[in-house]
Amino acid sequence: MEEEIQIEDGLTLIRFQNDSPESFSAQHEIGAGLIQFHFGLKGNAFILSSQDHCTLELKEEKSLILCNLQHQSLLKLELSPNSWVISVIVSINKFHSLFSVQADYISILSPDKKKKKYYTEGNISPSMAVVLSQLFHYSLHPSLKNLYYKGKGYELLSLYFNKMEDPNAVQCPFLTDEDNVLKIKKAREILIANMAEPPGLQQLADEIGLNMKKLKTGFKQIYGDTVYGFLFDYKMDFALKLLDSGSYNVNEVGLKIGYSTGSHFIAGFKKKFSTTPKRYLMSINTNHKNSIAFIN
Repeated sequence: MEEEIQIEDGLTLIRFQNDSPESFSAQHEIGAGLIQFHFGLKGNAFILSSQDHCTLELKEEKSLILCNLQHQSLLKLELSPNSWVISVIVSINKFHSLFSVQADYISILSPDKKKKKYYTEGNISPSMAVVLSQLFHYSLHPSLKNLYYKGKGYELLSLYFNKMEDPNAVQCPFLTDEDNVLKIKKAREILIANMAEPPGLQQLADEIGLNMKKLKTGFKQIYGDTVYGFLFDYKMDFALKLLDSGSYNVNEVGLKIGYSTGSHFIAGFKKKFSTTPKRYLMSINTNHKNSIAFIN
């Protein structure tokens, strides 16, 4: 799936979401005077630039900036199976308007970079990961979509440059311990693999080798939510995909994500998406029928 959102003149955000077992390709004409920011939230992707004749790998939890201000080019993006990418395309004029007061602070605005082909790889910080995840999991009225994306787009850029340009920025001490971070990521994997019957907090803490306090603190710092808050959102998003597939009814979906009682699943789904699973299925079927009628 590819969704392009023109936030405002000179600022475009593109969501690439490939949940299939096959690779997905997309391409875009990139005009002169544009800066590309690519963020790998999940899986990995390959960025091919026709102008530079090179292929760059965008790994999970990594970012890439491509800056070629003198020529137009064709950007080709190939997503591996089960991969998500957010791309932000900004004109140099828009970019200067954001950082004109602090041009010396942003390295890619320096005079020596303007006439060069430039790219750099960076890590995605936990705070950036939260914003990227929100861009895939928003549940707002469609009329607010553009405003929401605009705010998140600016937030993402500000977090990126705060991290990239200020190595002395204050960070949570927990996140400086790579071993702890790996353990928290392991906890996330365990939750996802066992979402129908998740372990208790103490069991999860024991399994990853952290005490419960560090588990809860670390999970909140890295994923921006409590352990079970994250799990709830993940289960509801997974339920949505199952309903979208058309292969399961409401009760079957509830059972697959760990709800033995249909009413509890319906209440959780409504809390997350402001509608019931049945109404959601009806809306899918209606849209499908309308599409067929339009084609015929």
